[in-house]
Order: sequence, then structure tokens, then C-alpha cells
Amino acid sequence: MNIELGIKSDPIEYRYSFEWLFALMERLNLKHMQLGSFFEMYTLPDRYFTRLRRMAADHGVHIGSCFSSHRELGGILSADSDIQHAAMDAYRRFLQIGKLLGSDSVGSSIGAVPRDRMDLKAAGISRAIAALEALSRRACKIGLSALTIEPMSSLAEPPSTPEEITHIMTHFERYHAAHPEETVPVYLCGDISHGVADAEGHVIHTNLELFELGLPWMWEFHLKNTDALFESTFGFGCESCASGIVDLAEVWGVIERNAGRFPRSTPIGYLEINGPKLGRDYSDHLLGAQLTESIQAIREHFSTES
Repeated sequence: MNIELGIKSDPIEYRYSFEWLFALMERLNLKHMQLGSFFEMYTLPDRYFTRLRRMAADHGVHIGSCFSSHRELGGILSADSDIQHAAMDAYRRFLQIGKLLGSDSVGSSIGAVPRDRMDLKAAGISRAIAALEALSRRACKIGLSALTIEPMSSLAEPPSTPEEITHIMTHFERYHAAHPEETVPVYLCGDISHGVADAEGHVIHTNLELFELGLPWMWEFHLKNTDALFESTFGFGCESCASGIVDLAEVWGVIERNAGRFPRSTPIGYLEINGPKLGRDYSDHLLGAQLTESIQAIREHFSTES
């Protein structure tokens, strides 16, 4: 089984330049970046992204994936039509950005139900499915290969249960099969650290349970560490990471046992961590070391990285 590694760009936001990140990736021999979203992205002109694509290529990096960072596209689930329309406008621009960058896929979490209106979840999932159907057609028209959504760690943020994941993904299996020339598949951007704990702090679905369940639809996935309640996220290989529950050898075992179940021959795992405290002189300079240590730790266990 071949897994390729990359980095999601989230931790450099307002901290370091893209050129800094591309240079770091070149030193680490990483060829894949997932672009995380940022506030200015949706109104930047096309030329910004063509420049970014060239800059990445100069360092041997391909921005093969785009995935939201701040839940800002989750309005596709909202019962407020103004919010949903705004989210759809932004999502359509995100698809265009992905095309400009030469990405294969663009994705986002599908949104959150207000905690005081959990009764709206089923209708919200239906709205998100309808929105993704339209976005799948748009993505096909502009030449992307896939849309992705992410299983989350909260019952207010579907899909987070096996039933929700299976319901949404089998729906899109049927939808793409019925319209193969007009749509792209909707796949998962999984996460090795996402499980679900209930209001009393009892784990009801472990991170590895949900990761393995999603493998037949897993186009790509996020690599990060977490604590026993999936509350904090951090990297690998550092002393402060020792409290993390994610066992990389165990994750690799799941991948190896299920090698034939992925929808693509070489899935990509993107390191997705926030890094040290943002905007402090005593912490910002630690980011390069944290990213490097995490990639080195992952490589020690993902020994057949291509």
C-alpha cells in the first residue's frame, strides 16, 4: 500500500509566507500541499492563485487539494436561506480556486446544527446533500475530479456517526453512478483523530472506528494527534505529544489491512496541525520544528510511503 504525505497550510496563516512553507516542504521532500481556506481567499483575483501555483511548482510542490479551515462553508446546511446562499457563492468560488491551482479536489465540512435546535439536523443534512449535488455538477463542468467532506467529532456536526457517514456516502455513490458524465464523486477527507464523545464524556465512536468505516470513500485524510476526548489536536514526535491517543503504528495497520478498499490507488495523508500559539515571539519560531518532527514521526511508521 502506497500512501503519500503532505501538509495542510493552516498553521502558516498570518504567521509565515507560502514561500516559507514551500521551502520547508522541499527540504522535507514533500510534494503535496492541501490549501486551507482563509478570509481573503474568496475575493482575491485569479492572478493571486496562478502566482501561488507557480511558486509551489518552483519548489516541486503540487497543491492537489483544497479544504476549508474555519467551517465557513458549513452554511450549506443552514436553515437560513441568506446564510445558505452566501455559503454556496463562496463554495463555487472555492471550486474555481481549486481549478486555478491545478487541484484535483475541493472540500469542506458540511456545517453545524445550532445546539439549541438539534431537531433541525435531519433537514440540515438533506439541504447539504442537495447543495453538494449542485456543487458536484459544477465541479464536473470546470474539470475537477472530486468533492470531499469530513466526518467530524460532534453530533451537531454531521456526519459524525456511522449511520450518517454511510447514509451520505451511499447516497452520492448512487447519485454519481446515475449521472457519471455530469457529476464528480463526493468522497471523504477523513481524519485519524476524529471520534465522538457524548455529553457525559463517554466515547461512543472511536477515531479508528470511524476512520476504518470511511475507507471505501476516503480520497484523502488528515494526520494529527488528539487527547482521549478528541478535544485538543497537536502533532507527533514531541515530548508534549506523549499524551496523545493516536498510535501511528495502529493507524498504519488499519491502512495496510484495508489497502484494497480506498477509492484511489495512492491516497494522500496531510499533516493538519495548528502549530504553536499564533502571534507570539516566543512561539511562532517553533512552527518549522513542529512540522518537521511530526512528518519524521509519521514516516517512521508509514514506512512504505511512496
